Amino acid sequence: MEKIKNLSEKLLPLVLTAFIVATDQITKIIIVKTIPPFSIGKSFFGDLLRIVHVSNLGAAFSMGDNLPNILRRLLLAVLPLVVIVVVLAVYFRNDDFTRLQRWMVCGIVGGGLGNLIDRFFRAEGVVDFIDVKFFGLFGLERWPTFNVADSAVVVCGIVLVISFLVTINKNGGTVQEEVHVGK
Repeated sequence: MEKIKNLSEKLLPLVLTAFIVATDQITKIIIVKTIPPFSIGKSFFGDLLRIVHVSNLGAAFSMGDNLPNILRRLLLAVLPLVVIVVVLAVYFRNDDFTRLQRWMVCGIVGGGLGNLIDRFFRAEGVVDFIDVKFFGLFGLERWPTFNVADSAVVVCGIVLVISFLVTINKNGGTVQEEVHVGK
């Protein structure tokens, strides 16, 4: 009975994974169908927030978009897919994650899968559409354009790191392992 409860606690957060993948792909379909490539569809609050249509063959900040196609596919599609499979294997084998940590891991996986779908099925690459003014901070007038999947990875990643730090802090600054003494 305990194993069934434990399995259901691990399966439920996958709802977040599915929600992020679905939301990411639906928003990308809407963008592709309604906004011509490399154009602005709508601006909000002046030009603070813009909905645009751009594609990215590279990774974050277009890194790797000039690599040869086979190397880019290997580094930006196959390798991340392997990482996601490993993360899910660790996720299902590990009983030490808190409930929040499980949800955040599943959110990161959802974001990763959302962008991987684009890498495997969109010749033009990952569709990005959220464009935010950055007021010249760090030399950037605008933050690099992103999408729902990117947002999920960043937000869930930050919350996951904070939750690990809080867990370590509660344990007196160190990660403690449980010791089971047999009789």
